[in-house]
Amino acid sequence: MVDHSFADLSLAALYESLNPWGPGDDFYLDLVMSAGSVLDVGCGTGRLLRRARGEGHEGRLMGLDPAAAMLVQARRGEGAVEWVLGDLRTRHWETEGFDLVVMTGHAFQELLGDEELRAALAAVRAALSPTGRFVFETRNPAARAWETWTPDRVHEVTGPDGSTVRLQHEVVGPTVGDRVTFTGTFEGVLWDRPRVCRSTLRFLDPDALSGFLSDAGLEVIEQHGDWARGPVTSGSPEIITVAQNT
Repeated sequence: MVDHSFADLSLAALYESLNPWGPGDDFYLDLVMSAGSVLDVGCGTGRLLRRARGEGHEGRLMGLDPAAAMLVQARRGEGAVEWVLGDLRTRHWETEGFDLVVMTGHAFQELLGDEELRAALAAVRAALSPTGRFVFETRNPAARAWETWTPDRVHEVTGPDGSTVRLQHEVVGPTVGDRVTFTGTFEGVLWDRPRVCRSTLRFLDPDALSGFLSDAGLEVIEQHGDWARGPVTSGSPEIITVAQNT
């Protein structure tokens, strides 16, 4: 579990090692390959769109991310992809819109306030073509994933210089409503002292998600509890949502 607050080059260079390609990436890649034009919001290192272009996608691909360090990694790849520094609130969209807008890696959970969330969803709707779809995933609050984010669970990866980097997470204080704050501590020879990143994520249940989407003029057409498209249950790790314009 890694958050999206990789704002400097040393951490951005570790992102793909900490988040190896998995079933969720396959899920989104299938969607991207079947869409004529795609906007990846919070694209990070751009792995999804780079993979799509490498597998023959011929349409428009745009990756949007507020972290310049992440886009440095994205631009190292080959293929014609538009990499844009910014977020949904800083862009004005063309009238024809995108066939598909995605938010992967639980980036949606970083939209913490109601007004911030409403503004982001309004921007997504404006970015979509009339028949376009918006697809994103959030962790299911009923599964209480944050209870496993404890310092005794240490994740080790190999850094770009070949050295070992250790990462551990720890929840900070009690949950506040639907928000969980935690730290990620990185240790390795890349830094002279541990690097600590503090993040807060919002855990919305299916009804709350549907309510915000409906208010933005978006309708939920599918929801899955896992990457195999199973139903959402109390034990499902994910809430994978597919929405379109009403």
